[in-house]
Amino acid sequence: MSSTRAPVLVPPAPAAGPGGSALGDAAGDAERRSALRRMRLLATGLLVLAAAVYALTAGRDGAWGFVNAGAEAAMVGAVADWFAVTAIFRHPLRLPIPHTALIPRRKEALGKSLEQFVAENFLAEDVVRDKVARAGIPRRAGAWLAERGGAARVVDEAATVLTGALGILRDEEVTAVIDQVLVRRLGAQAWSPALGRLLAEVVRDGTHHPVVDLTLAEAQRWLRGNEALVRRLVEERAPLWAPDWLNERLGRRVYTEAQRWVDDVAADPDHQGRRAIDDLLARYADALQNDPETRAKADEFQQRLLSSPGLADTVAGLWSSVRGFLLDALADPASSLRVRSEEALVDVGRRMVTDDAFALRVQGHLIDAAGHVVRRFAPELATVISDTVARWDGDDAARRIELHVGRDLQFIRINGTVVGGLVGLVIHALTVLLG
Repeated sequence: MSSTRAPVLVPPAPAAGPGGSALGDAAGDAERRSALRRMRLLATGLLVLAAAVYALTAGRDGAWGFVNAGAEAAMVGAVADWFAVTAIFRHPLRLPIPHTALIPRRKEALGKSLEQFVAENFLAEDVVRDKVARAGIPRRAGAWLAERGGAARVVDEAATVLTGALGILRDEEVTAVIDQVLVRRLGAQAWSPALGRLLAEVVRDGTHHPVVDLTLAEAQRWLRGNEALVRRLVEERAPLWAPDWLNERLGRRVYTEAQRWVDDVAADPDHQGRRAIDDLLARYADALQNDPETRAKADEFQQRLLSSPGLADTVAGLWSSVRGFLLDALADPASSLRVRSEEALVDVGRRMVTDDAFALRVQGHLIDAAGHVVRRFAPELATVISDTVARWDGDDAARRIELHVGRDLQFIRINGTVVGGLVGLVIHALTVLLG
């Protein structure tokens, strides 16, 4: 624990050990203890000085009377403030005087008060949202990711965590969870209406068009490289009585028309073939939702698929392959997964630095997230204080807190001595003037 850390709100963790402090011992305690001892000696020294002056000037008149009165008042102020400061942490002179040793006797109430204070003043939603807004997190995080090696650090740490997690997970446990949670849950309800609604949304939004384009491009590529195969298939299925020259012309014609049709559909976004695909998908989506026969067939296929004896082996094999790929990729700093992840983080960091609109969106999400966390969980977060204080040993907690704040409290004793002496002089002066 550093010497600047808050003493009460962040106490050290309890430590178990014979004769040891229940709250542990911090690295800076020796320095704090020395500073506290020096301030105590100074405050006590002033009290001793005031007592010596009082004894030496007792019964003397004139100017010494003023000195004697000031010394007397200084002693009263010093003793009163010593009592007040000591009563916070222990019984003065070990006498069980009421309303002393406040921290050992009332630590639970102190913890509850600190909890309420922090929750109301530090974990208030408007305070946290304003703090996050003024922190400039997106630009600082972006600069760290893009310019200070932060992306590589994040990828390295994530790789370490994921490797550890994958090492802990056993294949049979993962397979069992997938089977019990995913497969059985999927099999417990009919998915045809939901799939129908999803397919209808896809057709309405045109989300399937890139898939159609990709399919047509692959068909074009396949046809260009397999003319002989197409013509041979046509010729092999021709009637036996047809002459070879006719079969050859027919095969060439079928291939040419097929290639031309695929090219036309691929080139024309409004081609009749594309509209036919859209219409087919839309009718099937409607049937999945409203046609009992189509729904029954879909549900039967779902149950047959999920109850297939080979499904568990397929899931286990898939998980094993994915796990092995991830472990190899995470272990290799030059793997495509890690390199691309780092590049993606660097790109995000640069955008947060150079793109004001993107940075504002990120900051808005951070502010909303912080506000939500504080709004929902502030009371629970603040209970950490009262729960921690409740576990402290009263006397040991008092010693620890005094070690952190006692040095500053000695100024109360010093001020009481000085101010008491000055007040004594004033009172004695008024007494002389009025007498």
